[in-house]
Amino acid sequence: MPVTLLNGPLHADYEGDKRFNQKPPNKRRVFIQTENGCVVGMELERNDNAHTLKRRMQLTLNHPTDQTSLTFGDKVLNHDLSSIKHDSALFLTKNLIHRSSSTPCLLQTPRSLQQKDQSGIIEIIGLNTRSTHFTKTNQLVEEIITALTNEIDPITVNGGLGGAYIFRNIKGQSIAIVKPTDEEPFAPNNPKGFTGKLLGQPGFKQSVRVGETGFREVAAYLLDHDHFAGVPLTSLVKITHSIFNLNDSVNGSKIQNKKRVNVNVNVSKIASLQQFIPHDFDASDHGASSFSISDVHRIGILDVRILNTDRHAGNLLVRKVNDGNFGEVELIPIDHGLCLPECLEDPYFEWIHWPQSSIPFSDSELEYIQSLDAGRDSEMLRTELPMIREACLRVLTLCTVFLKEAAAFGLCLAEIGEMMSREFRCKDQEPSELEVICLEAMREVVDNDSKNKSFSCMQWGLRKKGGGNGRVRGAEVVGVRSSAEELVGTPASFVKVGEMEEGEWWDFLDKFRELVGPALATRKVSRVSVRNNLRVGGSCQF
Repeated sequence: MPVTLLNGPLHADYEGDKRFNQKPPNKRRVFIQTENGCVVGMELERNDNAHTLKRRMQLTLNHPTDQTSLTFGDKVLNHDLSSIKHDSALFLTKNLIHRSSSTPCLLQTPRSLQQKDQSGIIEIIGLNTRSTHFTKTNQLVEEIITALTNEIDPITVNGGLGGAYIFRNIKGQSIAIVKPTDEEPFAPNNPKGFTGKLLGQPGFKQSVRVGETGFREVAAYLLDHDHFAGVPLTSLVKITHSIFNLNDSVNGSKIQNKKRVNVNVNVSKIASLQQFIPHDFDASDHGASSFSISDVHRIGILDVRILNTDRHAGNLLVRKVNDGNFGEVELIPIDHGLCLPECLEDPYFEWIHWPQSSIPFSDSELEYIQSLDAGRDSEMLRTELPMIREACLRVLTLCTVFLKEAAAFGLCLAEIGEMMSREFRCKDQEPSELEVICLEAMREVVDNDSKNKSFSCMQWGLRKKGGGNGRVRGAEVVGVRSSAEELVGTPASFVKVGEMEEGEWWDFLDKFRELVGPALATRKVSRVSVRNNLRVGGSCQF
């Protein structure tokens, strides 16, 4: 069977939606990425299924694909492709039993694949062509293509652990940051020596897989309703350029040879593309005292919703307003690749100790929080970004429910962040107050559904420990049953919501809602008691 590849490369005189209007009816295209970062664009024939698509990939790659799986987010495509939207990104991976990080799964090199791939210089992945998101992204893409055709090349970003590139417009101005998924930390083509894993394996964070941080960058933008927190325009693209990194080990050379291959070779990548925001510095170079309460609250609200595990000062851009008069600045949140983990993680909130986060929410902020709808957000992401895993959507739901309950109860942003953060004692992590509530919800659901033998703590990665060494400290603080003190998990994750069956998940969420209120009430009483003791006793040393 011949391989049908995309026709009509995108060029400088590209006109809006022209390429879609000219496509034959019933035609869809997909971008298929392998574990070692190779990307090829293909048109789907009307009668294509997962088997025929893998056969066509076998001819393209000149490598057997019978021991591989074609996946789309959580879904393994066994036959039917009807759920695959136009311009979707699929993943071709070796089956688990045949997988090894020391042997790339598909031996056709990205260099030779590029000669067969006839898709455009930049292709927007998965967006509805009638959406504002697509229109804005398309305008940005057209500016980049115009600059590239006039030999205004991108610039490599030297900072950070992953590969990142600044693309410019015809005037040479920076307008976009591109981060290829296969150049993330530990990914096969990481340009800074942090390699060793295949796409889809646990990455920098155990709950965020290699090659999937770009999806999360886009998710953060989509979840920032009404540009509330100010996340810059972000989209997923397939992009081709010679500046991108390709390690010799992936190109077919010996594994130990990590040198960069010929930079004149065009390489196609799946990447996040984010609008570049001009700024003066980042928050690590500027004192927090000049940041507005509103900026800190709005960014913090987003971070809580998406359980951001990487909100350090370098991921907050600072821009002077009104020419810097009176020291006025605004904050722009970037780098959301480590949000929406697949299980509850220990977040990192730089703002948690800033005085602004201890000030109560304003009425408009409370109104925004109460308007959030986790179910609607999850459905939106399933539609707009279907490669996001279901476990990530459950974390989004859980954190949104917690945020709404805590804000309605009167907690400030700092208190909410504290309840979500773990304590470290003697190098050991202890569950956060949020996780202790979750553990108790799990316990009660198991106790109430003992007839369901598959519904057990073991299924959720939990185990019992007897004696004081296994106790979950802080249970008394949040006001849950003492039985929760016996539950502990692995250091990486105490609560794995992704491992629950559908019915179990909803039972757990209902029980979680029941327990949050009493936990918040007990915490509030505890806080008042601590403050009163400090006033009576004078000074206190911790």
